[in-house]
Amino acid sequence: MRSVRGLRTTLRSSLWDMTPRDHRQTDREFRRRQVVSVVVVLVGAVVLGYTLGFIEPTDSNRFYAATAILAGVWSVGAFTSGPLHLGRIGVPTQPDTHAPRPIVQPFLLGAAMALVFVAGSFLIRAVPFLDDNLTPFIQTVLEYAREGNGWILLVVTVLNGIAEELFFRGAMYAAIRKHQVAITTVAYTVATLATGNVMLGFAAIVLGLIVGLQRRATGGILAPIITHLTWSVSMLYLLPLIFLGSAT
Repeated sequence: MRSVRGLRTTLRSSLWDMTPRDHRQTDREFRRRQVVSVVVVLVGAVVLGYTLGFIEPTDSNRFYAATAILAGVWSVGAFTSGPLHLGRIGVPTQPDTHAPRPIVQPFLLGAAMALVFVAGSFLIRAVPFLDDNLTPFIQTVLEYAREGNGWILLVVTVLNGIAEELFFRGAMYAAIRKHQVAITTVAYTVATLATGNVMLGFAAIVLGLIVGLQRRATGGILAPIITHLTWSVSMLYLLPLIFLGSAT
């Protein structure tokens, strides 16, 4: 019972209860973020669509170059828009002190998400209808993991995960006055769907919602980055074991 209560408290502090913060910005700063966000999300969607839609998995050099450019687009857009905040979790325990940085909680949340996705992957493989209709979308993306260099793919995964959170939960989130979680999740999903891959779009919805709630609760990008990286690196190594084993 105590462990259940502790889990509930952790989830509330990670995803719902808002840590006090003062991130006020002027109307001019706000408009600048809006303009930058609109331009960058359009450019990023085009680059992402080209990367996964027009580059063959065997063309590793072009794939690495395109993903590096994509990370650069998100990152430049984020830092150009204005100040970014790391965020904190919980409330200060004493006056004139700061709440701690979110580190352990987002890592555990990312690991839990990975386990849910792995369970869902086994379900897809076990149900013929789902296997026939969804597995090809997943295998299309995983072919890049099969054909590419493992270490370079890891670096690409980490850099793009960080860059996406810098932009979507950093710059774009701060450019929206209301319904930030919903709007950034939709924008993230639409940009991802530029690839034409419905399973990437589904993953974007789930991930975008979770990290969006983290951004709302903590007031910064650190928790979303940690959760995103924990989940994406886990998927990089676990999904090929499930979906490519029978594809070879």
